[in-house]
Amino acid sequence: MKILLSGGTGFIGRALVPALLAAGHELTLLSRRPSPPADAAASGTRYVQWDPLQEGAWMQAVNGKDCVIHLAGENVVGSRWTPSFKERLVASRVRSAELLVTAIERAATKPRILISGSAVGYYGNTEDRTADENSSAGEDFLAQLCLRWEEAARKAEDFAVRVVLARIGLVLERDGGPLAKMLIPFKLGLGGPVGSGRQWFPWVHRADVQRAIVFALDNQQLSGPCNLVAPAIVRQREFSATLARALRRPAFLPVPAFALRLLLGEAADALLIGQRAQPTKLIEAGFRFQFPALDGALEDIVRRSS
Repeated sequence: MKILLSGGTGFIGRALVPALLAAGHELTLLSRRPSPPADAAASGTRYVQWDPLQEGAWMQAVNGKDCVIHLAGENVVGSRWTPSFKERLVASRVRSAELLVTAIERAATKPRILISGSAVGYYGNTEDRTADENSSAGEDFLAQLCLRWEEAARKAEDFAVRVVLARIGLVLERDGGPLAKMLIPFKLGLGGPVGSGRQWFPWVHRADVQRAIVFALDNQQLSGPCNLVAPAIVRQREFSATLARALRRPAFLPVPAFALRLLLGEAADALLIGQRAQPTKLIEAGFRFQFPALDGALEDIVRRSS
């Protein structure tokens, strides 16, 4: 399959690229870099420079592809959500999706599949309500951002493209995501739950993210929203305790909600509220998680990071 991928050098893309190549797919990466890395030819990957906010010659790269995978976007957590930063978040996700769909519309030979990243933040704060793919969007900023992001990508359906909206949870691996920031304090015995600890923590091992995306390529049953989270999600306090056990360390220093709000402002909501999401569509389609339970996922990651 000929695949065009945005976000190929990001946290998820770094794992997805070798998996796609190993499966025999022909891969083209959209990159902001003016020139490809030195090992691009050896890896069998083609690079096309793009500007995710502007039309340009890069749009021709969509023509003749079988699938477009869109994972690019500004990192949500780590910066205060100032008005200007919110504009950057919206542009990096919504505008880039709009441009990719425009490129699909103009392509003489259109892709059959668009897999577009989204997030379980779509559901807002679910409290103890279970969120499956039929649940409605939340009202907070992140939920409405996901809603607009998905609406932009879904317009590709007008051109007979199967659109999969991958609502991804909190991705776990040692070289990025929330876990990378937590490993050092937890290894020092300085870890603990965030806020009340009662909020749901919709985690997923990165290996299962890339496996699910590869699975979605050929599975005609998957279309529309698809929750990409492990089936055995936990509350934040249970996540902290399980991580501490995996590291053989205590976990008794909670991070107060007020401290996070002082540091991050509104962006703290991404850590203080949670989604009790379930991967209903994936399981019904026959996908089997390599890491369905948290203890096994963390043991795997900790073993490789020690």
